[in-house]
Amino acid sequence: MIDKSDKGGIQVISRAASILRVLKENQSGMSLGKIAERVDLPRSTVQRITRALAKEKLVISDANGGGLRLGPELSALAGAAQYSIVEHCRLLLTELTQKTGETTDLAVMRGIGMVFLDQVPGVYRLTTVSQVGEVFPLTSTANGKACLARLTTDEAIKLTKNEWDRNGVQRSLEDFLTELEDVRKQGLAYDLDEHSAGVSAIGFSFTDWVGDLHAISIPVPSTRFPRQRETIENALLETASNIHQTFR
Repeated sequence: MIDKSDKGGIQVISRAASILRVLKENQSGMSLGKIAERVDLPRSTVQRITRALAKEKLVISDANGGGLRLGPELSALAGAAQYSIVEHCRLLLTELTQKTGETTDLAVMRGIGMVFLDQVPGVYRLTTVSQVGEVFPLTSTANGKACLARLTTDEAIKLTKNEWDRNGVQRSLEDFLTELEDVRKQGLAYDLDEHSAGVSAIGFSFTDWVGDLHAISIPVPSTRFPRQRETIENALLETASNIHQTFR
């Protein structure tokens, strides 16, 4: 049986978590009023909770007057969680490489890009290699598209336009949104010589225990892609089914 004090503590934790999630979605900073509106709580309650979070450096005031932002302590916690997800997925990456012979990657969506966390090299002489910590775009990579497909349409459009504007990309937004819808239906995203000439990739995304979007992808030299495509698709779909059960 839970007494009233326990219930109050649980409620505070739940409310604090809601506030942190809202700030995560708005990394440029938010005012107390905007936060209160998003989490449907009185401004005074939000102020009290964020004051406590600020003492623990979980939130900070934006130096440019943009309101409250996630604090540096969360980066340290995220770093610890990152190692856990890498350890958890390492066996899955290894199994995928054994099944396909190809390099397998794990990446996490961080703001406006995909950050590589881990990689298991393939067995072929000609393979694709990326450095852990390297950042890749969202709209021209299999892992990026897979993650965009898990967002709301408005969120996906915002990130897509941001990336295209920064890089001077001229593409049909309507066609790209149709592609993301195909990703949602099929469960797999494709990069067919889009990010790097001569390299194609297939990937899927998943949400971990703390709500972060990750993707597992298999990049392949495009000369080998047609004969490996079906094998890779089957292996990835099987892994996706298993990993979604884990993080349900």
